[in-house]
Amino acid sequence: MNENYYLVLAAILFAIGVAGFLTRRNALLIFMSIELMLNAANLTLVTFADAVGDLTGQIMAFFVMVVAAAEVVVGLAIIITIARSLHTASIDASSWLRR
Repeated sequence: MNENYYLVLAAILFAIGVAGFLTRRNALLIFMSIELMLNAANLTLVTFADAVGDLTGQIMAFFVMVVAAAEVVVGLAIIITIARSLHTASIDASSWLRR
């Protein structure tokens, strides 16, 4: 397949992630949108690594996945703690953290 198809798919995935991040108010859906954007970036890195014939892009994509996994673990723990205390996962309801 042509690399352009992969790049168009990555651009569509990234655009969906940005739209989800900007429009959603639920913290879990915002995390899913961020993960979608990171996966679009990974697809771009792997596509360019394959086009050039170098493994550097694939190695960077692996490190992005490791950082994303750590971010999800810490972020979900924070969201679950907030959701248990407030009984909602809405971003608007978490203004009590400013105190």
